[in-house]
Amino acid sequence: MNTYQHLSELQNLIDTTLGTSDWISIDQARIDQFAAVTGDDQWIHVDPARATAGPFGTTVAHGHLTLSLLPVMVRTAFKVADVRMTVNYGLNRVRFPAPVPVGSHVRGHFKLMTFESIPGGAQVVVEVTSEREGHAKPVCVAESVVRHYV
Repeated sequence: MNTYQHLSELQNLIDTTLGTSDWISIDQARIDQFAAVTGDDQWIHVDPARATAGPFGTTVAHGHLTLSLLPVMVRTAFKVADVRMTVNYGLNRVRFPAPVPVGSHVRGHFKLMTFESIPGGAQVVVEVTSEREGHAKPVCVAESVVRHYV
């Protein structure tokens, strides 16, 4: 994990990778729990028997499940020591270029795109590229907009 002592340090790190998260396992229990919470119980996610005959040969994680892992990923990728609160401000772009089959491991790479001072802190846009272990094509690419307060 990378640690930055002061939020202001990020101003000079535009187009720099701030950190890379630990790997996260995607098992069927996680997929089923996400389906239960969101109501998205499409068979490609929750029916292993039927999914074997489907386009991926197994169940796959929901794209939004992959996206929802960003907060846990960032916790192991980097931190800014003097930030007392971070608020999710939104997303500019989100894409799911490749599936995440059950049994996969994913992690995120966090690249700073913009830094804008705001009262009490800064608004930053971070490009998060989530990769699947052993595969070149990313599984999720998102521009996350957050506000950090010191």
